[in-house]
Amino acid sequence: MAQRTKVTIPYLREKKAQGKPITMLTAYDFPIANIEEEIGIDMILCGDSLGMTVYGFSGTTPVTMELMIPHSAAVKRAAPSSFVIGDMPFMSYQVSNEMAVLNAGRFLQESGVDGVKLEGGEEMAERIRAISRAGISVMGHIGLTPQSVSALGGFKAQGKDVTGALKLINDARILEESGAFSLLLEAIPSEIGRIITERAGIPTIGIGAGPHTDGQVLVVHDALGFFKGHKAKFVKQYCNLNDIIRNALQEYRKDVENRDYPAEEHGYGIDPAVLEEIKCKLK
Repeated sequence: MAQRTKVTIPYLREKKAQGKPITMLTAYDFPIANIEEEIGIDMILCGDSLGMTVYGFSGTTPVTMELMIPHSAAVKRAAPSSFVIGDMPFMSYQVSNEMAVLNAGRFLQESGVDGVKLEGGEEMAERIRAISRAGISVMGHIGLTPQSVSALGGFKAQGKDVTGALKLINDARILEESGAFSLLLEAIPSEIGRIITERAGIPTIGIGAGPHTDGQVLVVHDALGFFKGHKAKFVKQYCNLNDIIRNALQEYRKDVENRDYPAEEHGYGIDPAVLEEIKCKLK
């Protein structure tokens, strides 16, 4: 495949201006990110959702910078042409502007990501402003914000009443004015996603925000069907890797137990004369 042109913020803005959808997926390791790079995904988010998809936590709050940075670095090495975003974990930015800038800077210095993402509306405007002033690109995230899921009353859609919807629209405006280069809109009514996108001068990326945003993102494990059980309403599963991997590994287990693997073609030969000499020396 021919080498891709590096995805930049002006490129993303141009796609918005031309009405061309922006593609985005999560990735947490080199192999998946490398595939996303090869197929031309515009943006890759190394999300704190790795707490659930990789580490088996029940939510994102246990995730730390020490977990995020190595995964983000692996993703960036695999996808040099995509615009890679590191997700700032819980309590890495909420305490103060200084801590937010320090941790955003760590992301860029230690993993090489192109930008960072943080959750929250108007209350996070000062954090976004401070990080942006430090020369670091910031994506805002409003709607369903998993780090605050307890305060929101669980994993449920936001902005479904007048007060909630108007707050989201106002939050989007304020985050753009504060320097956010893009907005992630999660689990909000499609028409509110449309209103925010039409009013915004920066690209919007939706996850459960309807078809009218400038781009879409999914958690790659959801898209590929890694896990069984409940999945969010907005998830489209493109294959069922859970069953594919399970069946393959069951076949492997049976082959080993039946001594069908390894077969002769999986082994290394040795010159018969060399083998004979070895046996003689062992007598």
